[in-house]
Amino acid sequence: MATDKPVVVGNATGCFEVSTSVYPYTAWAVPWIHSAFENAATITGVESAYRVLQRRGVVKDDIRFVAFGGDGGTYDIGFQSLSGAIERGHRFVYVCFNNEAYMNTGIQRSGATGRGASTTTCPAGTCVPGKKEFPKDLTKIIIAHELPYAAQASPHNWKDLIEKAEKAFEANGPAFINVVAPCPRGWRFDSAQTIQISKLAVETCLWPLYEYENGVWRLTGDSKRIAEGKKEKRPMMDWFKAQGRFRHLLIEKWAHVAQEVQADVDRKWDQIQKLSKG
Repeated sequence: MATDKPVVVGNATGCFEVSTSVYPYTAWAVPWIHSAFENAATITGVESAYRVLQRRGVVKDDIRFVAFGGDGGTYDIGFQSLSGAIERGHRFVYVCFNNEAYMNTGIQRSGATGRGASTTTCPAGTCVPGKKEFPKDLTKIIIAHELPYAAQASPHNWKDLIEKAEKAFEANGPAFINVVAPCPRGWRFDSAQTIQISKLAVETCLWPLYEYENGVWRLTGDSKRIAEGKKEKRPMMDWFKAQGRFRHLLIEKWAHVAQEVQADVDRKWDQIQKLSKG
């Protein structure tokens, strides 16, 4: 929906790849290449071949290239190849569907998993409050590469997502979009609430909507309205109550973890507001 140009897709192993391409069927009606978890940047090899064929006059079409990966394959085991692809300046769009764990292989914690979340490799119990560490801020790490375009988006605001995808496709170089992707199975909520959960991520400012375009930071959508005082910022306790993976944070024993998460969200929200005013 964000481009009228021909598109070639690269897809790392993950829930998205499995659910759209189980042999002998496929949901893809465009050229599509499957890569392993750790190298969704395989699409840059296709992009390089295209540039060569274009210079030789073999290919005339103005083609766009996009790769999809989950947070496990992007924040962690695929970061090296992604960072290298961006540093080399390939013109492609990378989209991370962030469901905050390795959901495809059993709900193991990833670098994107929030502090306090219970997963199969960091289960909440009497001694441990789920994951001990805070998640890495990958979007800011990507922006540190000083690429032309990067953004965070949410499926609850599809118009904002499409507008950012359009800018990413037309960026003169690498572009990155990080999309919050609630997982009913791993996050423990009714699947009918998926869009509401993604909206809640934004309304708590856990997942600010913003874009970085040629050095300029801008808040968008609900995040912009919250910063302007036109919409209420919801407490993180609303986030914890909505998902089974955080139910242990509702008891007194782990109340300090919930408070630490709230403080971290507030700190990062202040940071992004300052960056967007610069």
